[in-house]
Formats: sequence, C-alpha cells, structure tokens
Amino acid sequence: MTYGWADAVGNLGVLLVLASYLGLQLGRIDSQGVAYSACNAVGAVLLLVSLTVNFNLSSVIIEIFWLAISAVGLWRGWRRRAGRQGSAE
Repeated sequence: MTYGWADAVGNLGVLLVLASYLGLQLGRIDSQGVAYSACNAVGAVLLLVSLTVNFNLSSVIIEIFWLAISAVGLWRGWRRRAGRQGSAE
C-alpha cells in the first residue's frame, strides 16, 4: 500500500471533522457558530477530493450529505450574523 497525496488530503479532512466535533464536545466551539460548520464543510470537501482517487460510493454519499448539512449551518450562521449587524446600525 502506498500513501499518496489523496490520502494526505483525506486525512486532513478527517482531522478537521474530528477536531470540530472534539471542540464542540469540549465546549470550545459553538454548534450554532460558523466555525463549526466551516470546519465540517472543508473537511467534507477534502474527503471528497480524496475520494476522486480512491472511490467509495458509500463514503461519497455521506460526504455529500455532510457538506450539504454544513452548508445549511453556514447559511444560517451568516444570516444570524447579518441580522445582528443590521440591528446594530
């Protein structure tokens, strides 16, 4: 077995997803915040990139849903942030 660039990219994605979950469990990251969703989205994208080389349909499906759910979180976070900035004016 060889360790290539796709493996490194995928492992970085795994680290981001796990780090965001650990941060959530330790109370360092807010589940409603943009940082949590952003880490999950970037992690999912990196995993999808690695899956273009080492394809696995089940993993592609879960990462697409992970990315979509993270996108919803990002959208809601940005909307909340814009609402706070609009009310401060």
